[in-house]
Amino acid sequence: MTDIPVIRLKPKANARAIRHGAPWVFANEVVTDRRTRSIAPGALAVLEDADRTPLALIAANPTSKIIGRVLSRDVTEAVDQAWFAARLGKALALRARLYDAPFYRLVHAEADGLPGLVIDRFGDTAVVQPNAAWLEVRLDALTAALQEVTGVSHVLKNAGGRTRALEGLDDVSGVLAGQAPEAALPVKMNGATYMADLTGGQKTGLFFDQRDNHAFAARLVAPGAKVLDVFSHVGGFGLAMLAAGAESALCVDGSAPALALAEEGARASGHDDRLAVRQGDAFDALTALAEEGAQFDVVICDPPAFAPSKQALEAGLRAYERIARLAAPLVAEGGYLGLCSCSHAADLGAFRTACTRGIGRAGRQASLIHTGFAGPDHPLMPQLAESGYLKALFYRL
Repeated sequence: MTDIPVIRLKPKANARAIRHGAPWVFANEVVTDRRTRSIAPGALAVLEDADRTPLALIAANPTSKIIGRVLSRDVTEAVDQAWFAARLGKALALRARLYDAPFYRLVHAEADGLPGLVIDRFGDTAVVQPNAAWLEVRLDALTAALQEVTGVSHVLKNAGGRTRALEGLDDVSGVLAGQAPEAALPVKMNGATYMADLTGGQKTGLFFDQRDNHAFAARLVAPGAKVLDVFSHVGGFGLAMLAAGAESALCVDGSAPALALAEEGARASGHDDRLAVRQGDAFDALTALAEEGAQFDVVICDPPAFAPSKQALEAGLRAYERIARLAAPLVAEGGYLGLCSCSHAADLGAFRTACTRGIGRAGRQASLIHTGFAGPDHPLMPQLAESGYLKALFYRL
């Protein structure tokens, strides 16, 4: 390891944060001389403090604002197939204890010791999102280790992550091992069957992070309940509530393919006669439903990230408030309203304030009965607020 490049923190940089577990090193924290700038994106480097004391082995990318991602405290460690296998094995052990079927998020990036890496598992198929340069140049070792540890036959690469562009990476997806499925795969969760499109759907094909929140929403359903699932994707909340005994569910989404998968999931679950879909803009759909005098016992709104960055925070919070204001009048007296956010820039307090304000502006009184987060297959890294992105608020109106 004597030829490994060195990246040194500036004297005023917070070396203590790295020592205490912070996973990222930003470009403005290090001395960026000619040698630093010449390091190939994805190469390994030793991070030193200003006194030249080694702190960590990092994956470097001089073209990114995150110039270093901490891989190990041992600066002599080799990052090879065996290294990947050890990290993947630890991640698998947690999921195997939590779930009785191999459908889950297998790797949740920094929280699983694999910075920038997301892997969702669908039985014999794994979908890999390598969202950092160091992973892109080690895909062969990663794929081999993944198959070794899990035994999956098929490994797909999804290159749709927003952060790939920030790392200087392309958006070309493909097959790393085996072959891509010819049709959507069925996934059983919370008594329902979901159809996951692993090659043409959003993200990796299904949002495992909402599993526990789907289950809580299902507990709110009484026999004969009418439910509304807005920004439904493939029917996440709607199908779970139908499985729990709802009389009917209306799924609203802008994507016709996603709604077609929701209908396919309802058929597979035996609920196709109780599911209706409406394609279009969610804000317009909520307004139209109010004009029609529609009422539901449970309304869920699970929009995409309205505040994906600090710059978008103010506009995003206004959008969350508007969703709450439009959704609240559709909830029958004594019914329930679930509002979700996957915006890491909007913390729980700000999101809750926006939602509560929107409900109040709609003239409704509400009690907050439950706050949900991502499931345990999406662990939170305490030193990285971004890993705790998902919030779900459930109100009784």
